[in-house]
Amino acid sequence: MSVFRRATARRGTVADWLVVGLGNPPERFAGSRHNAGAAAVERWATALGCELAVARREHARVGTAAVSGHRVAFACPTTFMNESGRSVGVLIRRHGIVEPAQLVVVHDELDLEPGQVRVKAGGGIAGHNGLASIVGQIGTADFVRVRIGIGKPPRPEAGRKWVLQRPNRHEESLIDAALDHAVSGLEVLVRDGIEAAMNVTNARRRARNHESP
Repeated sequence: MSVFRRATARRGTVADWLVVGLGNPPERFAGSRHNAGAAAVERWATALGCELAVARREHARVGTAAVSGHRVAFACPTTFMNESGRSVGVLIRRHGIVEPAQLVVVHDELDLEPGQVRVKAGGGIAGHNGLASIVGQIGTADFVRVRIGIGKPPRPEAGRKWVLQRPNRHEESLIDAALDHAVSGLEVLVRDGIEAAMNVTNARRRARNHESP
């Protein structure tokens, strides 16, 4: 049985949206490139006065808030990135998410330059271990993604080390601005839907595009 069909058995208040920010445990990796997704979700939750509390059964820090008349569940898995699916599968059932389009995954993206943000529905995993884990667990790639650019390493073989490092000061400034842009895109997504979020978010050029380091 699909993880989404099992979610229909959930009793109590369900969420209209489940927004998941990917990253590694913040105790060791806070501020790293790979934790950009979790940082964006944390920023949005904080702005809404929503505290993310550890939920052991969900393997995540979780909170809920009302956004534009919709109930939104926020979550940042406490697993390592390559085990994100363990958390997302449970979260879907816990919050009664019955359609892949109700699941929004916010994550870092090597194929976008620092500061760029893109919203898309479905797609591949592009070698992202967190996305691969989620797709393997829930059986579909048809969820919404909010991709936050972190740029590519100077050498392809340095990719793993690159994502676990903190960006330099210039890139950090660009990524920090991108987190705000991602939050704005998420707000449009919840309020007006995926097409509106794509139109608003994807049309905007990254901040200070031609500024030198």
